[in-house]
Amino acid sequence: MINFLDSKKKNFYEEISSLGVLSGESTENISASVSKIIADIEKAGDEKLLEYTNLFDQRVEVSVDSLIIEKKTLEAAYLGLDEKIKKALQIAHDRVWFYHERQLEAFGSGLNWSYEDDQGNVLGQLVRGMERAGIYVPGGKAAYPSTVIMTAIPARVAGVREIIACVPAPRGVCNKTVLAAAHLCGVDRVFSIGGAQAIAALAFGTKLVPKVDKIVGPGNLYVAKAKEKLFGRVGIDMIAGPSEVVIVADDTVDPLWVVQDMFAQAEHDELAQAIVVSASQNVIDNVRQTIEEKIKDEQRRGIIEDALKDRGALIKVRDLKEALKVVNLLSPEHLQLSIKDAAGFAKNVENAGAVFVGASTTEAVGDYAAGPSHVLPTNGTARFSSPLGVYDFQTRTSVIECSKEGSKSLNRTASIIALEEGLFSHSKSAALRSEE
Repeated sequence: MINFLDSKKKNFYEEISSLGVLSGESTENISASVSKIIADIEKAGDEKLLEYTNLFDQRVEVSVDSLIIEKKTLEAAYLGLDEKIKKALQIAHDRVWFYHERQLEAFGSGLNWSYEDDQGNVLGQLVRGMERAGIYVPGGKAAYPSTVIMTAIPARVAGVREIIACVPAPRGVCNKTVLAAAHLCGVDRVFSIGGAQAIAALAFGTKLVPKVDKIVGPGNLYVAKAKEKLFGRVGIDMIAGPSEVVIVADDTVDPLWVVQDMFAQAEHDELAQAIVVSASQNVIDNVRQTIEEKIKDEQRRGIIEDALKDRGALIKVRDLKEALKVVNLLSPEHLQLSIKDAAGFAKNVENAGAVFVGASTTEAVGDYAAGPSHVLPTNGTARFSSPLGVYDFQTRTSVIECSKEGSKSLNRTASIIALEEGLFSHSKSAALRSEE
């Protein structure tokens, strides 16, 4: 039911590198389909947007205006929530807002800054929230009000002036908790549009959907491929792949906790990935047995079984030092440390989207209520990419103001270097200001 890898095997690291690699054929087919959707939206705008929405979401809308979700609908969804759910959303909202305010402070207050050097030159940056951001909220196999919270709040804290959300509505039905979250987070405009066509509409702009500066948020392979193809026409946060977790476990943790954490990740969809790494054969054996015993109790059993079979793994390593090597090689989206010295291990982790320290710290907490955004780098990209944050919604403009004295000195230096590079007009331009 699940793959088993042992570090003692000769080709161990080759096996890790190929673990759960997606079929090239399937992604090529998706790429061709997405290219057509993008081209159609760019050429025909709202006409094709309506056509694709009806096709993929099994709807029968006759006007693009029906794709607008009015603010009164968002408010009604919020007011109609069960009080228990409403309270939980508010707690999550407040914690995520607080975290991103602290992030802004730590990043440099999010304000313009400058300094004057010893020659009187003033150097600094203008920091601005973007004019308009688009957030994509998945809605295929599940609904994600948490994604609204985790994308809209950092945008708002960063100073984005208008937030546009696209939410799929399969068979014309939008999840009311998603709409309630949009109301709670102050999303300015919401459209019941999903898939690659939503990404294209946000990138190009149509009569209905305004053009945005940046698109953020997770989605399926079609959404990811559309973001990839449109990067450069519009800013994107990252090319997010299927969700994934790596759990480092030892004998101090209950195997049921580990297994339930695996199930929690695997239930996202059939392409999700759940991996356990342990130096204890006892842990590996107990986890395998517990999976077999408990899988029958899971409501999304079919999805979990497919995910574990195709992309799950139990990895036996020699010791925690080797476990660390495996973790940094995998560079997972989520890393759970269910081991005795979790804090010590965490200090040496180089590549991970988010680290959950200690067996009591579930990945689910990060998904919903801890504070950091749950939009994280996947598919090994944590080697060079970071979690979504306020910095993703701000632009920084360098400011250079030369004093009379500083201009002579700096332009003299610039002229010399430009001449060395063979850029003669650059050199002359600078030399004019360096003359006594």
